[in-house]
Amino acid sequence: MTTPNAGASEPVRGDSSEDVIVANDLSLTFKTGDGPVHALRDVSLSIGKGEFVSFIGPSGCGKTTFLRCVAALETPTGGTLTVNGMTPDSARKARAYGYVFQAAGLYPWRTIAGNIKLPLEIMGYPKAEMEERVNRVLELVELGGFGGKFPWQLSGGMQQRASIARALAFDADILLMDEPFGALDEIVRDRLNEELLSLWARTGKTIGFVTHSIPEAVYLSTKIVVMSPRPGRITDVIESPLPTERPLDIRDSREFIEVAHRVRDGLRAGHGEPV
Repeated sequence: MTTPNAGASEPVRGDSSEDVIVANDLSLTFKTGDGPVHALRDVSLSIGKGEFVSFIGPSGCGKTTFLRCVAALETPTGGTLTVNGMTPDSARKARAYGYVFQAAGLYPWRTIAGNIKLPLEIMGYPKAEMEERVNRVLELVELGGFGGKFPWQLSGGMQQRASIARALAFDADILLMDEPFGALDEIVRDRLNEELLSLWARTGKTIGFVTHSIPEAVYLSTKIVVMSPRPGRITDVIESPLPTERPLDIRDSREFIEVAHRVRDGLRAGHGEPV
């Protein structure tokens, strides 16, 4: 583990006494016409309430597959996985999480408010409560006043914020995010990273976040999970020593650079390269 220097600011921590996602020896093998594909192998991990956990590794290492298992979109073939003490399928039925995909996935014929309202309509919320929730999450992601716009009238970054608002609309405690900013330019990505940290601080959600970016993983996370190429395994779990307040220029600090180097070393080790 990375050890903060004496006198360093107190690092961010979730409530480790209350683990909300627990995987033990989790494995997933897909059967294909070309033979079995081992997507995950013997993955053991605990995510505490209120933690911001990033998953980083090369393409095909199982980052997204793990998130999809948590969301009951994939079924593990070995090991155990619980979400809020339930099976993933039970957690899905209990609306324990919201899911943000890499593409915003907004329906072009619906307004932004209409897109955010969709899951609430499916869940049968009363009209007045839907309106209140939509207005609240629009303000939360700094899109107040844009509810009547259509997706094509918003920038890519604003569309992703609308996608996050949709995932927050039914107030799930867990937010699963599958590389939501990967297609955005660096300036927009930095801005949304700042906004996401602010959102996390205000809501106290537990966040699982998939990324290919080392700086993004280090900047956002209380814990960084480094994964190897297929079959996906965890090569390192890094507890962040960074303080709660994280301006963008913290990326120039020695602590930040040390964590980034450790992530990079873990990625190299996963490829079997000399560290």
